[in-house]
Amino acid sequence: MKQEDALSPMLFNFALEYAIRRVQVNQDDLKLNGTHQLLAYDDDANILGGSIHTLKENAEALVAATRETVLEVSADKTKYMVMSRDQNAGRIQSVRIDNSIFERMEEFKYMGTTLTNQNSIAEEVKSRLRSGNSCYHSAQKLLSSRLLAQKLLSSRLLSKNLNIKIYRTIILPVVLYGYETWSLTLREERKLRLFENTVLRRIFGPRTEEVTGEWRRLHNEELNDLYSSPNIVRVIKSRRMRRAGHVARMGEERVLYRVLVGKPEGRRPLGRSRRR
Repeated sequence: MKQEDALSPMLFNFALEYAIRRVQVNQDDLKLNGTHQLLAYDDDANILGGSIHTLKENAEALVAATRETVLEVSADKTKYMVMSRDQNAGRIQSVRIDNSIFERMEEFKYMGTTLTNQNSIAEEVKSRLRSGNSCYHSAQKLLSSRLLAQKLLSSRLLSKNLNIKIYRTIILPVVLYGYETWSLTLREERKLRLFENTVLRRIFGPRTEEVTGEWRRLHNEELNDLYSSPNIVRVIKSRRMRRAGHVARMGEERVLYRVLVGKPEGRRPLGRSRRR
């Protein structure tokens, strides 16, 4: 059967599901209200473990199970990460399983989201803002008027309401991708507000002083008055609350619900909590 065949995705899912169900996962040293340590989505599989030894055992079990269905684990695309308060934990840089070597990463992008070994959201917010800036400038080039050589977002050829709709439907979704997992600090909130204010100043343009007649850019308070919709930080918080309510209404058999209401087992280490 060819790879482009319509039955290929279905047969692949059947084979991967069979392999995952045959894996006997070792859950030592890592428990969260009965949550599984082997998670799969589409053709991606995540293995969790409380130690390198446990992680290696679970990975070996998954590799052995996939061989029964003639599936192979890609060593080039498979990475592992150590998340610990101890910076010296897991000093080995790679894990060898059979003839494959899995590289250790301090950060990598998974399902469009940047994950770090410090469990910090700062790098993910930076990445989303870079993507938002790229989308913003691409929209300017795509919608620009060649005859007038002007950017459409600052042009009066379109109304301000239409420009705002372009921002909310094209640019804002790029910035807010994966926002459900964000735990924002004041630093990240300021960066997000700065990005939004930059776009809004481009849309609304400058203002003239009544006394001197000079042009000046709009202040943040003036932007808030002109932009009647909630700002980007309020949008994130309201949507996260709505998402949390959706998860809370799920059944107890759902993994997301068990993660939401679960409590990690064990004792908290000495010292103050990490500053956010």
